[in-house]
Amino acid sequence: MRYSRVPEDATLPAVVERDERETRLEDLRGREKAHSREGDAIAAERRRLPMVEVDASLELVGPQGTTTLLEAFDGRRQLLAYFAMWHTGSPASEQCPGCTWCMAHLGELSYLHSRDITVAVLAQGPYDEGRRYRDFMGWSVPWYSALPSLDRLLVGRARGMMHLVSYVRCRDRVFETYWTTRRGVEVLDSSYRLMDLTVWGRQERHEDSPDGWPQGWHNVDGEHVLCHDGRPIAQWARVESGCDDSLTG
Repeated sequence: MRYSRVPEDATLPAVVERDERETRLEDLRGREKAHSREGDAIAAERRRLPMVEVDASLELVGPQGTTTLLEAFDGRRQLLAYFAMWHTGSPASEQCPGCTWCMAHLGELSYLHSRDITVAVLAQGPYDEGRRYRDFMGWSVPWYSALPSLDRLLVGRARGMMHLVSYVRCRDRVFETYWTTRRGVEVLDSSYRLMDLTVWGRQERHEDSPDGWPQGWHNVDGEHVLCHDGRPIAQWARVESGCDDSLTG
């Protein structure tokens, strides 16, 4: 079996009557509501950040060859670009598990499109390899290589990191309005958010959990918590269904 099971004898919370549990839950609910309100306030401040202009003609490589940042908007007013890390020349199994985790959640985009937002991957590697990886994973998110313009697109930011950048278009001019990295890109993910609602959480060693909670997902000799048996977790279903994971022609 590719995926781990929580042991049957794993520690569980105390068992109480429903009324007692609901009282504790109501106390927690107050903190959750405060957390939501603070998130709303932060989002309101984010909308008020000043922006900087970016050269709209910066080159990308896409399915039709050389294109531009402006064309990546696909006619919409806003663009959310995920700058995927890339290990050029490496096989699919050695590509970034964190970026695979993020991009695997970019499925249904119509809700974003309805608000005039395009989502695209601007990979930090060659287009042909990245396109094969996208096809192997069965993704439909628009994919480009940002290699020709990385130094100007990621100004002042370390290349190779996970970056999510928000742009807005005003006719033929492009402006950067926000960017985030590391845990900030968890906004792309739903799996972790759902794990956080379960009794054992993410089952990772960094979490503040009671003694005895299963926390077997951690880094060992460089193995990422988003890998299993030497591959990013999302790849196993594709491999086992017979999909070709070769990234070189």
